[in-house]
Amino acid sequence: MSYCVNCGVELDKDAATCPLCQTPVVNPVCPVDTTLPPNFPVERREVEPVNRKELALLLSAMLGCAGGCCVLLNVLFWWQGVPWSAIVAGACAMLWVWTVVPLLLRRVPSIWMLGLDLLAVAGLLALIALATHGWDWLGRLALPIWWGVSVVLLFLWYILPRRSILSRCMLVLGSCVVLMLWLEGCIDLFLGGYRPMWSLVVAVVGVALMLPLLIIRYRPGLRREVRRRFHF
Repeated sequence: MSYCVNCGVELDKDAATCPLCQTPVVNPVCPVDTTLPPNFPVERREVEPVNRKELALLLSAMLGCAGGCCVLLNVLFWWQGVPWSAIVAGACAMLWVWTVVPLLLRRVPSIWMLGLDLLAVAGLLALIALATHGWDWLGRLALPIWWGVSVVLLFLWYILPRRSILSRCMLVLGSCVVLMLWLEGCIDLFLGGYRPMWSLVVAVVGVALMLPLLIIRYRPGLRREVRRRFHF
């Protein structure tokens, strides 16, 4: 076994040069075996592109089989009360919109795809409410939370591409704080009274993380040092 005299890496028997530092291998005791196939590719080739239609067909078959099997089980062994197979089938339909539609509609703007994904979530929530007769929690809890998540995601989609890395981190942290406050507010109002507790803890932690980023953002010297240290 040979080792590189420059960097010390262990070399294969067919290595004529070190794969790391390109130092020539000279070892009279263990000469290079040129009869062995190379361990590293010697020709540059491109990775074959994935056939999106075949992948979409495969995902559609998987999700369709999962939903169809659950419906069949629900029909043969009826669960009195909630038709749970409808909820599973709705979840499979939502996953189909999330995974298969982007593969088939490549040229559709991302904002339309995001809106379609959010509508798929709203459809699943409505289906659960229909199956469980839970229109009260849908209108007073689920839909307000859905609205809050939708607004935050659309806001981030619009503003993040136009910002630097530090600004993106601050915006994401701030959006998470607002979303947690909105989430606890919706839950408390649904239960009968607004008493913020854990969302305030999240808000304090988020603000504490945002302050150093804000200082770095507006101090050019410190910002350059952070970029140099963390390589971004």
